[in-house]
Amino acid sequence: MEWITELASKYAERHSTEVSELLLHVDAFTRTYHQEPHMLSGQLQGRFLIMLSQMIRPNMILEIGTLSGYSALCLAEGLSENGFLHTIECRDRDAEVAKDYISKSRFANQLIVHTGIALDVLKTLKFSWDLVFIDADKVNYINYFEAIIDQLRPGGWIIADNVLFHGQVLDEEVKGKNAKAIHAFNEFVKRNDRVDCCLLTVRDGLMLIRKK
Repeated sequence: MEWITELASKYAERHSTEVSELLLHVDAFTRTYHQEPHMLSGQLQGRFLIMLSQMIRPNMILEIGTLSGYSALCLAEGLSENGFLHTIECRDRDAEVAKDYISKSRFANQLIVHTGIALDVLKTLKFSWDLVFIDADKVNYINYFEAIIDQLRPGGWIIADNVLFHGQVLDEEVKGKNAKAIHAFNEFVKRNDRVDCCLLTVRDGLMLIRKK
């Protein structure tokens, strides 16, 4: 199902500020060599993440799901001067690729890549988060939310990716474990009285969540 046409997406990309040369390299590498290149945020969503982070000016960012480091580098654009971004990746190869690209960026000393199962790594990160980006295994979205919500500062933000899950959550009967998990997450967030939320039809869907 196409809810935003490719033509409209390309038009939006052409009328948005281009991302950095380093991000273009990350994009090209991922699309050429990764087995699941569709997981990459891409130029339009990347620019959105950059501008949102620049508006928030976070001191502490958490990312769950690193892939090749593209979205981490985007989010880092808004970090405060002394801020840090912690990103978690379960796959060793992806974590190494991300570390390599991060080392080439001006944020090399501010971005920390953790390798391991996210729910286990989260137990070791005792920080107060200003901004959290969730983009990992879909069946654990609710678990990730519950694991970090107490450490998210009041007024802090969560961005959850793929909340339209290729349009599958729009079906009258949602099928497949990932689509069902995302639909359950969307319903869970909407009912949660600790946050306000807005679901955006950017790329594969972004849920903006603000802690009250």
